[in-house]
Amino acid sequence: MATAYEVLYEQGQHPVKAWTRGVSFDDNSRQQLLNIAQLPFIHKWLAVMPDVHLGKGATIGSVIPTIGAVIPAAVGVDLGCGMMAVKTSLTAAQLPDSLTALRSAIEKSVPHGWVAQRNGRDTGSWGQPPEDIVQAWLPLNEGFERLCEKHPCLKNTNNIKHLGTLGTGNHFIEICLDETNAVWVMLHSGSRGVGNRIGSHFIELAKKEMERWFIHLPDKDLAYLPEGSEHFKDYLNAVGWAQDFALANRVVMMSNTLRALREVVPIPFTAHLEAVNCHHNYISREHHYDKNVLVTRKGAVSARLGEMGIIPGSMGAKSFIVRGLGNEESFCSCSHGAGRVMSRTEAKKRVSLAEHIQATAGVECRKDASVIDETPSAYKPIDAVMAAQADLVEIVHTLKQVVCVKG
Repeated sequence: MATAYEVLYEQGQHPVKAWTRGVSFDDNSRQQLLNIAQLPFIHKWLAVMPDVHLGKGATIGSVIPTIGAVIPAAVGVDLGCGMMAVKTSLTAAQLPDSLTALRSAIEKSVPHGWVAQRNGRDTGSWGQPPEDIVQAWLPLNEGFERLCEKHPCLKNTNNIKHLGTLGTGNHFIEICLDETNAVWVMLHSGSRGVGNRIGSHFIELAKKEMERWFIHLPDKDLAYLPEGSEHFKDYLNAVGWAQDFALANRVVMMSNTLRALREVVPIPFTAHLEAVNCHHNYISREHHYDKNVLVTRKGAVSARLGEMGIIPGSMGAKSFIVRGLGNEESFCSCSHGAGRVMSRTEAKKRVSLAEHIQATAGVECRKDASVIDETPSAYKPIDAVMAAQADLVEIVHTLKQVVCVKG
């Protein structure tokens, strides 16, 4: 029986199994994956998702199982970044004809973007965190204090002030319609400024470890922390805390977005959680092929048998609520989205504002030059991405956004 993936292999390396048939897979990403495959602590092989594209240190869209070591740059700095989706009892016909007020209400309810003010406050953060943010922070505070005791540089970060905020780049909040015209709320964000600081800090500590032991790597960003070393447990604890922060961040944003929706649509409705805790930049302790391993997913989602997940397209394309098929060869994983085919700089050079406006027709969203780096053509076609991973997940719902809030 033919496999659904191709295998990359160079002598003396672990194999790389890539679910990339029918989608672009550039040479730089291939080489980056082969660099990772040289590391001695890889378990079995690397699994590569169809949204694969070049990242810093490790490739986005990669699943890296390891024994006895962890690579901080393979997780990245947007620790715990992921998705959340809620299905409401509203239908498309119950939404207002103009969705401008709804987008405005969401933007007022959830700090987003980044603009430095004269007083030094980032407008994408809370000046004075409201009571719901203070309450959401309480379960996180003790763990954060323990982290700061060992790593004081983490203290003066945007932590509580970024809880319940969206951020910039590819993070978004969307109002979507499914195949029955039911209204959904879907959002994408992670651990914000504090997660970025944690990731950056431990990446540098790992590099110092490599220097200390005179370990030479094909890429310095593949610096790793061996199990038993000074910072190994601290890093895993810090990532675990950041993942909890990211989950809480999404929960708070969802609550505030639903409140904004209720303000604009004066029709009583219920909201049912369909998929949550759907991290796609994270570490997980799992059991695969008779071994307990650390699985690093950078731009990949867990897709165990029956597990629900979310695979979003671009700001003008479809998204999918999926159910995992538990394919062990991918270490029970699937893609986290469409995956970029243009860098942000390239997209701004190649795509005109008129083309962006046309590509986002029918979506209430920003249509200015500053979001062209997120324009649909900067991403792979989501239908091709889904076809390439048909043995990893099954589609449960197909969503199309009608409102998209970007940072």
